[in-house]
Amino acid sequence: MENTNRRSFFGIVAGTLSAVSLAAAATDKVTKPAKKVRIVEFDAAGNKKGVTEMDKIVKSEAEWKKQLSPLEFDVTRNEGTERAGTGKLSYNHADGLYHCICCDTVLFDSKTKFESGTGWPSFYQPLAKENVAETRDGSIGMERVKCNCARCDAHLGHVFDDGPKPTGLRYCMNSASLTFKPRG
Repeated sequence: MENTNRRSFFGIVAGTLSAVSLAAAATDKVTKPAKKVRIVEFDAAGNKKGVTEMDKIVKSEAEWKKQLSPLEFDVTRNEGTERAGTGKLSYNHADGLYHCICCDTVLFDSKTKFESGTGWPSFYQPLAKENVAETRDGSIGMERVKCNCARCDAHLGHVFDDGPKPTGLRYCMNSASLTFKPRG
């Protein structure tokens, strides 16, 4: 009988520790201090205001789904790609700034946009390198460089080395990951 009670006791202790551990893991996101990122801020005319350290934006899947359309969610949160030539900004030639659709961080200037013939908005450089995070991407069996918003990790598109001067780069972005604001 003593062995049974001892096993029961250790079973209860193990179960309690497990539950406490799971509860701590579930609240870990809430209690951890937010990661800081350095973002370059711009005014409505595209003039640099300065570099600011701010909290990285982290939201639940449900929060992103509430904020974004299904296509915007698929592109920015699941690294999807809109069909070529279908994006609202693919052939936009207005003067202004392109912002992240998820967090409104300024990413590109229309002055660096060019017609790449691909059907996606293409730029030869971001407005500020700090605002666009670049990482290697081998997801479809080829080596590419993926671009994400540095502040909220929204997937934007990819960068290739077949763009025009002065950089020779083509930042091939999804319209669904961007908003456009005319220069103010």
